[in-house]
Amino acid sequence: MSNSEYLVREATREDVPTLLAFEQSLIEAERACNASMKPDNIKYYDFDSLISNNDVCLIVVEKDAVIIGAGFGQIRPSNPALSHDVDCYLDFMYVDPSYRGQGINQWVIDYLLAWSRARSVTDFYLRVYAGNTPAIRAYEKLGFTPNVVEMKLNLGRVD
Repeated sequence: MSNSEYLVREATREDVPTLLAFEQSLIEAERACNASMKPDNIKYYDFDSLISNNDVCLIVVEKDAVIIGAGFGQIRPSNPALSHDVDCYLDFMYVDPSYRGQGINQWVIDYLLAWSRARSVTDFYLRVYAGNTPAIRAYEKLGFTPNVVEMKLNLGRVD
C-alpha cells in the first residue's frame, strides 16, 4: 500500500453525511465500553461548527474518492496548572473497518500533529475507553502514554 493511493484532506460541508455515518459507527462501537450510553439519538459532534472553526482541523482520508477515515484536532487552552498554555485535543479517530491495520489512523494523527506544530502546539491529548485495548495499543505505538485515569461509580437510579 502506498501513500499515493490515498488522499488526506481537510473536510468540507459536503463530507458531513459520511461523517455523521462514521459518528454513529463510532458510537455503536463505544456502547460495548460504556453501559451508561443512551440507547438511541446520540450525537457527539457538530461537524458544521468543527469545519468552520479556525482552531479545529477536521480531516478525511479518501481512497478512490470514497472517504474511509477521519479525525480532528482542536487547539484549546490547557489546564492552568500545566507548563504549556495550549494543547491539541485529538478526537473522532475513525477508520472504516475494512481498512484498519493499514496505518491510516497514523496518517490522520501525523497530519494533525503537523498542523498543530505549525501553530506552535507541542502537547497532545486524547481519550480512549479503558476497555478498548486495540485502540490503546495503537496510540501507545504512536508514542502516547496513559496520563489520567477517569473513574466511574454508578449507584443506580435514585427515586
